[in-house]
Amino acid sequence: MAKAKGNRVTITLECTEARKEGKTPSRYTTQKNKRNDSERLELMKYNPFLKRRTLHKEVK
Repeated sequence: MAKAKGNRVTITLECTEARKEGKTPSRYTTQKNKRNDSERLELMKYNPFLKRRTLHKEVK
């Protein structure tokens, strides 16, 4: 019998630099394993409004 998918959750990553500049923040959705990554995720992702890679943090 297969295990249930109870550890994976869908999260939203939002750009941190766009709000400081008064532009639209880009958002990405992804999944993470709650058991292995208990802290909030921070990744460098591309923001098409700023046309560069920026830091994206996990939001609720």
